[in-house]
Amino acid sequence: MTTTHAIRFDQHGGPEVLQWREQELADPGPGQVLLRQEAIGLNFIDVYHRTGLYPQPLPGSLGGEAAGVIEAVGPGVEGFAVGDRVGYCTGAPGAYAQRRIVPVAPLIKLPDDIAFEVAAASLLKGLTAYYLLHRTRALKAGDVALFHAAAGGVGLIAGQMARALGATLIGTAGSVAKCALALENGYAHAIDYVQDDFVARVKDLTAGRGVPVVYDSIGRDTWERSLACLQPFGLMVSFGNASGAVPPIKLTDLAAAGSLYVTRPTLGTHMADPVVKQQMADALFALIRSGQVKIHINQRYPLAEAAQAHRDLEARKTIGSTVLLP
Repeated sequence: MTTTHAIRFDQHGGPEVLQWREQELADPGPGQVLLRQEAIGLNFIDVYHRTGLYPQPLPGSLGGEAAGVIEAVGPGVEGFAVGDRVGYCTGAPGAYAQRRIVPVAPLIKLPDDIAFEVAAASLLKGLTAYYLLHRTRALKAGDVALFHAAAGGVGLIAGQMARALGATLIGTAGSVAKCALALENGYAHAIDYVQDDFVARVKDLTAGRGVPVVYDSIGRDTWERSLACLQPFGLMVSFGNASGAVPPIKLTDLAAAGSLYVTRPTLGTHMADPVVKQQMADALFALIRSGQVKIHINQRYPLAEAAQAHRDLEARKTIGSTVLLP
């Protein structure tokens, strides 16, 4: 048995439901490893699990992204050994812990030159940006797209990836400072949605045509206006609900707006194939290694203070990536 501490909650609700608790871990079972976690990624999906928007059994745990070192392996484990540096960004919640038992299926081996904090801050966000720009709607040189939350963790990586591809991203963000940060990270244009009508600005920037694709993680507050930014046959990529769930869709509205397409992709689906998962991770690591993508870790919190990290995240006080340190 191994003694550790983790964040747990007995009911859904606000950040105050999160509690720092001691717990005992059994030895890893078949196909599992014991992982000592060095850094944990904070992501908006953690809020969805805490509030119950994405329900899970109670008592619950949080977190789907972390990086650390394998301390023990269970029976039948192949390809991983004690001492390996690994990370993960898919699988069951539970990353908010000093140590945890995890299956080997979601694990990704980390190169020695990728720091634990960088991995924890970039695997979920970086691989999300990768599947959005390379697989959901593969951008190429000369393409134009709208990307909401440009100064967020995914947004900052997406801007840099788009620049590396030669594509033009129009970003939105919630302040002048966040817009400036987006421009520093690959965006050709940045719109302060608090001060400006982003639909009108997008139309101005595209000579009235609109864009062929919108990447939207905001959800309810931007849904209808995002659709209005699309040109005929455009694709609406809804990949998050930061402001709340998207309202029910009327297919006739998509027809009237110009035969639009809508998709709701997930990282888990794109990484279900182990070969594709490793290819995506290797591509991300190569971009980080080359300097084409820089990971901005602008907030660090002790894991025991996860509740405060959630408050700041929901208040949109965070910029770029945030890590929790056990």
